[in-house]
Amino acid sequence: MSKPYWHGPPSDHFDGTRFFIPGHTTDRSLREILRWRFTEPRAKWPAAYPSPFANATPPRRVDGLRVTLIGHASFLVQMAGQNILIDPVWSPRASPLGWLGPRRVNPPGVTLADLPPIDAILITHCHYDHLDLATIARLWRQWRPRLIAPLGNDAIIRRAAADIAVETLDWGGATTLGETTVHVTPALHWSARSLGDRRMALWSAFVLRAGTDLLYHAGDTGYGDGSHFREIRARHGAPSLALLPIGAYEPRWFMRNQHMNPSDSVRALADLGAPQALGYHWGTFQLTDEAIDEPPKALAIALADARIDADRFRALRPGESWSRPQT
Repeated sequence: MSKPYWHGPPSDHFDGTRFFIPGHTTDRSLREILRWRFTEPRAKWPAAYPSPFANATPPRRVDGLRVTLIGHASFLVQMAGQNILIDPVWSPRASPLGWLGPRRVNPPGVTLADLPPIDAILITHCHYDHLDLATIARLWRQWRPRLIAPLGNDAIIRRAAADIAVETLDWGGATTLGETTVHVTPALHWSARSLGDRRMALWSAFVLRAGTDLLYHAGDTGYGDGSHFREIRARHGAPSLALLPIGAYEPRWFMRNQHMNPSDSVRALADLGAPQALGYHWGTFQLTDEAIDEPPKALAIALADARIDADRFRALRPGESWSRPQT
């Protein structure tokens, strides 16, 4: 077994070695994994799925709120004059190996050269499609941004580059970036970088508040009973903008506890009460069995069934942005 990433007292979601979700499990047995991989049909993705918004050039600074999807789950959030990257992945594969594993079918929507100055990086968890050490090292060398992550993820990052400063927070923790307050909040997911370190690093969602703007980024999460979304609304108020995952959900018997499907995400939107949502975690890396364009199609159906206007919840493509001026 790998050495624990976090050394701290046990809590209601940490047993001294591994983190857990009270009353919820995402663990799967080897038998279940083999059943999925060898018995479930897997849609064939195209070799390339280019975005019409590719090669975007974000502004240098924004006073209000502007969000750009880099690709998959990577976002550039421009908020109250701060430039914040969430889960930045510019590598061609979401894998520990450069020659094997899920490969991008579209390039990042913003090139590294076209990024504005980066003030901070937020990491939701350590899966390879969210924590890309090569990208983080390059961003660190160029900008020296603040790095903020849930407990234990600093050990993973520092094993790759010992000089990178990482601030870690538990669920319920908070810090400030200029005028923006960053809250670390629960998500129904898990973590691992190898076979022996499952749940040794914490995973999270984020709430960012600056003035009247409140942004919620769900990270990777299952829906469960929806209580963690309702808790966000109870503690912080309805977000101005909710970033919600809509992909990597088939087969449901395997993925339900760790990834939402579009119908779940529409329920999460209702729980949060957000006037606007943006969908991510689809169309870049094939991690599960659904077709590449199924998530936005299923989202449209779920919104229609819930009688929610389609413009209220958009499935973003790499390079696409949403913005609201400061009022």
